Amino acid sequence: MRHKHSDYMYWSKTQSRARFNLATSGVAPFPFRELPIDLKELEINGDDSYGYPPLQQAIATHHRIEPDCVVESAGTSMANHLAMAAIIEPGDEVLIEHPAYGPILDTAQYLQANVKRFRRVEENGWAIDPEEVSRSITPQTRLIVITNLHNPTSVLTPDSVLREIGDIARSAGALVLVDEVYLDAVYDDTPRTSFCLGPDFVVTSSLTKIYGVSGLRCGWILAQPDLAWKMRRLNDLYSATPVHPGELLSVVAFQHLDLLRERGAGGAGRADLCRPV
Repeated sequence: MRHKHSDYMYWSKTQSRARFNLATSGVAPFPFRELPIDLKELEINGDDSYGYPPLQQAIATHHRIEPDCVVESAGTSMANHLAMAAIIEPGDEVLIEHPAYGPILDTAQYLQANVKRFRRVEENGWAIDPEEVSRSITPQTRLIVITNLHNPTSVLTPDSVLREIGDIARSAGALVLVDEVYLDAVYDDTPRTSFCLGPDFVVTSSLTKIYGVSGLRCGWILAQPDLAWKMRRLNDLYSATPVHPGELLSVVAFQHLDLLRERGAGGAGRADLCRPV
């Protein structure tokens, strides 16, 4: 039977009430009153086709890629769901890091993937060992899933290692899905997105963790145009139309990203330390 819920999210929503809450990003919510916007510019209804062009352009500009590679989503969790659902079929083998962010594993199980794990060990500083990935991959693997920064340890995976992972995936005819929702927490010399490393990479991210505007649910996927279009069509099953005021506010957020980032950096903690799975 398919796994139809997330134990981690249930725990996070009902039990994580500690004074120093390590189940969240540690970034304080950005107050709406500090977002430079004229409320007269807000509209309830807008373009209900396949992406709001100003937002797609803002995301594309942020990553220095083309807008047709951008897929809007309701946060990173939905981005991960759409990406995996568009890439794999029930029974396909998916290779996921261990430890991992719980909802990523839950999503793969919900999609009826044959989930295998590769280890990131403390003795190696929780870094990805490409040889471990190579030993774990099989001709049946269709997707390798990692987080960068790693959730739950906050370890950065450099481009050199990511390229090795891409080569390993390519040898099996697989893709690499990189959840980069915490990558901008590298406040100095922020690495570029791994999407730039080649067509074997699919990336998910959002404004929900580092910028303090989780309520906007501004998430996205970066994928090659043909795959991006497949994801947009798949999203018709989940979200016929987006929340247009959220799109408008998200565009404003991108226009003032340095302001949000500076405020977030002042009170940022570690990445959310989920219970390892």
